[in-house]
Amino acid sequence: MMAFLNGLVSAHPNMAKMSVIGQSQEGKDIPMVVLTNPESKEKKVKVFMQGGLHGDEPASTEAMLFLLDQLLNNDSCTSLLNTIELGMIPMANIDGFEKQNRYAANGLDLNRDQTKLMAPETMVLKKAFNAFGAEVAVDFHEYRPYRADYARMSTFGVTSIYDVMFLYSGNLNVPQILRDYTQDVFISDAEKTMDRNGFRHHDYFSTEDHSGHTHFHQGSSNARSSATSFALRNTISALIEVRGVGLNRTSLTRRVHCGYLVAMSFLRTTAANVDGIKEVLQQSNLNTGDAVVTSKSEELDAKIQFIDLDNNEEITLDVILHDALKTTAILSRTRPLGYVLLPGHPDLSEKLLALGFTLTSLDDPHFLDVEKYLVTEASQDSEKYEGAFRQQVTTSIELSRKEFPEGTQLLLLEQPKSNLAIELFEPEAKNSFVSFGLLKVEIGDELPIYRLKGEFIQKKQ
Repeated sequence: MMAFLNGLVSAHPNMAKMSVIGQSQEGKDIPMVVLTNPESKEKKVKVFMQGGLHGDEPASTEAMLFLLDQLLNNDSCTSLLNTIELGMIPMANIDGFEKQNRYAANGLDLNRDQTKLMAPETMVLKKAFNAFGAEVAVDFHEYRPYRADYARMSTFGVTSIYDVMFLYSGNLNVPQILRDYTQDVFISDAEKTMDRNGFRHHDYFSTEDHSGHTHFHQGSSNARSSATSFALRNTISALIEVRGVGLNRTSLTRRVHCGYLVAMSFLRTTAANVDGIKEVLQQSNLNTGDAVVTSKSEELDAKIQFIDLDNNEEITLDVILHDALKTTAILSRTRPLGYVLLPGHPDLSEKLLALGFTLTSLDDPHFLDVEKYLVTEASQDSEKYEGAFRQQVTTSIELSRKEFPEGTQLLLLEQPKSNLAIELFEPEAKNSFVSFGLLKVEIGDELPIYRLKGEFIQKKQ
C-alpha cells in the first residue's frame, strides 16, 4: 500500500500530498493522503474518507486505493478536485489489517471507541479528522452476510441479499436539517447509483435476540460509531457497509467496485451541491434545541429480502424492526451554555482536545451559575465492554451558584460543532464519560462535571 501511495504522490506532486498522522500500536505509520487541484479558484468542500477501520474488511481499503487512482489518472474524474479537497485515510487499523482481524492490537473495536478514545489509533484518527475540518465524511466498511441469527430463519437459513447498506444517523442531537439533507440528497444519489449499476441496497440493519426472538435494528443514533460521531460534529456523514466479511476473496472485485461507486457518488453529489452544503452546515451549526439524553427507536413491522440457502432463491420475510431513523426522546434537558469540568481530570481534557473542542481554562477562581448532577442511582456491569466497565446512572440536577477553582475548564457550546459534547457530558447518555466508566460514580456523588447556565465572562488580566 505504501509503495502504491508513494507512486501516486510522486507522479502527481501538485495534486497529491501524503503525511503520517501517527503510528499504530505496533509502530506502523498511518498515512493520510490529501488530493485537490491547487490551481482551481472555485469554492471547495472538504470531504473525508476512511477505509480499513476494521482489519478484516479488505474491500474498504481497496476501494479507497482504486478511488485515489481514478481521481488522479482518469480525466473524467480528476475535474472533481476543482471543487473538492479530499482527505483520505485508506487503512485506519493497520495492525488489524495485516492479521485480517477486526480489532486493534489491544483488542478494541475502533468503531466502538469514538467517545471513550481508549485506543491510541482513535486519538490519532480524531486529531487528523478535526485538523482537516471535514464538511462531508464517509467511513467504508464491509458487513457479515452470514449471521448466527440468520441460520434459524426459513428452512435451512438465509443470507443477506444486499451488496451495499447505508448507515447514517438518526441521533436527535444532530439537527433535523442535517439529517434530512444527508438522506434526501447524498443517500438518495448513492441509491440511484447502485440502481443504475444493478446492485442491491438497503439501509443498514443488524440483529439482536429479544427473549428468543430475532429483532432487527435499522440505522443508528449511537455516538460511539463513526457515522453519528461525525454527524454530531456538524458533518454530512455516512458509514457504508459492503457485503463481504467472512467471504475471504470471494467476489472481491465486485465488493471493491461497490465501494468505489458509492465513494464516487458522494464526490459527485458534493461537487454538484457546493453552495447547498455550505448553507445547510451553516444553518445546522445554529442548533439551539434541547439536549436529548436518551431516546427510543420506533418499533414496527417490516419486510426484508434475503437469499434462502435451501434453494438459493430470493425470499421476503416479515420481521420486527427497530428503526433508529425514527426516534423519540425519552429524557431531554434544556441545552446549557456549556459544560464545566473540575481540575484533576487531564485524561478527559486530552480526549476533548483530540475531538476538536476548544476548552477555556479559568485563570483564577470564578463563581458560576451551574446545574450540578447528583447521583441517585448507580450500577456497574460485571464484565468489560470494549475495555471499560460500563455504568448505568440516574441523576437529579440542581441549580447552584458555585465557586470554581483556578484550572477549571469550560467547554462552551457556542463553538462550532459542539453537539457531540451533549453525548459526552450528560451522565445518562449511552456513550458518555460516565457511562463508559471514565468517571467512576457512586450513589450520592456530586459529579465533577456541571451544566453552565449563566453567562461566563473571562476576567481580564
